[in-house]
Amino acid sequence: MSNVKQELLRKIADKSAVVGIVGLGYVGLPLAVEMAEAGYKTIGFDVQAKKVDSVNAGHNYIGDIVGDKLKNMVETGFLRATSNFDFIRDVDAVAICVPTPLDKYQQPDISYVKGSTESVAEHVHPGMLVVLESTTYPGTTEELLKPILEKSGLVCGEDFYLAFSPERVDPGNKQYKTKNTPKVVGGITKDCTEIAAALYRNVLEGGVYEVSSPAVAEMEKLLENTYRNINIGLANEMAIICNRMGINVWEVIEAAKTKPYGFQAFYPGPGLGGHCIPLDPFYLTWKAREFDYHTRLIETSGEINTGMPEYVVDRVMKVLNRNKTAMNGAKVLVLGVAYKNDIDDYRESPALNVIDHLIEQGAETTYYDPYIPEYKHKGKVHTGAKELTDDMLREADIVVICTAHECFDYERIQKLSKEIFDTRNAMKNVADRSNIELL
Repeated sequence: MSNVKQELLRKIADKSAVVGIVGLGYVGLPLAVEMAEAGYKTIGFDVQAKKVDSVNAGHNYIGDIVGDKLKNMVETGFLRATSNFDFIRDVDAVAICVPTPLDKYQQPDISYVKGSTESVAEHVHPGMLVVLESTTYPGTTEELLKPILEKSGLVCGEDFYLAFSPERVDPGNKQYKTKNTPKVVGGITKDCTEIAAALYRNVLEGGVYEVSSPAVAEMEKLLENTYRNINIGLANEMAIICNRMGINVWEVIEAAKTKPYGFQAFYPGPGLGGHCIPLDPFYLTWKAREFDYHTRLIETSGEINTGMPEYVVDRVMKVLNRNKTAMNGAKVLVLGVAYKNDIDDYRESPALNVIDHLIEQGAETTYYDPYIPEYKHKGKVHTGAKELTDDMLREADIVVICTAHECFDYERIQKLSKEIFDTRNAMKNVADRSNIELL
């Protein structure tokens, strides 16, 4: 065992290692808090001064982290934040947790990853571990990060260590958090894997699964979310077919899930939301083209899911038509714009596209979401109603439920509304269904 490796493993074991987290969003901030709580001095970095100031003040801006937990780590001195990249020279391990969006051509935009790695490379030093957590295409860690870091003159696997460990953050999940979700780790070399796994095992409780390479770990993450994308696409297509046949798709799914093997329930909705599931399959389809392969199944499911907001609006139009009300000029109230229930995250939320299509069709559209008083979409700021009043419900020609927040009083909504189009089966327990139409 080399002296460099031995010394880093010692620091990890006795928790004298200093950990850096690049990017303090939905992935980076929970990880930073867990690292600090485990006993590692942790330094978080973000280009947004507002986030840095919030962390240093102990103010939580991510719902999944208990405010006191963050505050305690700051007050005890185990966690601080900075916007100065020079902090890298003081850390023994750094996790890169920056966004990996798609560009306007639906191609991977890894500029944040590249820029962060270049900044790390300026201060990389012997005995340092670098882990990429941002979702990306297979080959990124080895083909992009490794050459950038080795420009320093240091050798990967000998002087410093590099691995990929995909984030598995699920905002709003009451059971699985960063702390207790199993971790997958794949390093450039066996030593890289061993060291990265040692750090995560000292921090997390969900266990660490080691794979043979970063590419395996990168592909594994894409498989997770492509699996969900495809199965949700199937559920959405079943919803369309069932509607044409006059069959309740929600009842069909509940019946199917009684089978104790061979079936996992996925549910239809107004489209896909969140940062991962709508985007990650595009990373795979893009990379597959390099190998002359056309990912037909993945792309078809993407088309189905992308088309759901327009399908929802078409169904809304048909409900209005039954009441001899034109879409143009109709008062439409949308309930919920978060991409899933009980969170304040509207990234890639299909509700935003539903609202856009409603407005394009001339509907007088308002929305209410207690978690999201306003949102920005396609350069425009949309402001929601401050409260859900009785008059709002009575005056709306139709209420469209796009997010099934538990705080909504569905009995009240049903009693006061003329018509309801429920895209989430949120009103499944409401007895009077005379004015409810399901997706």
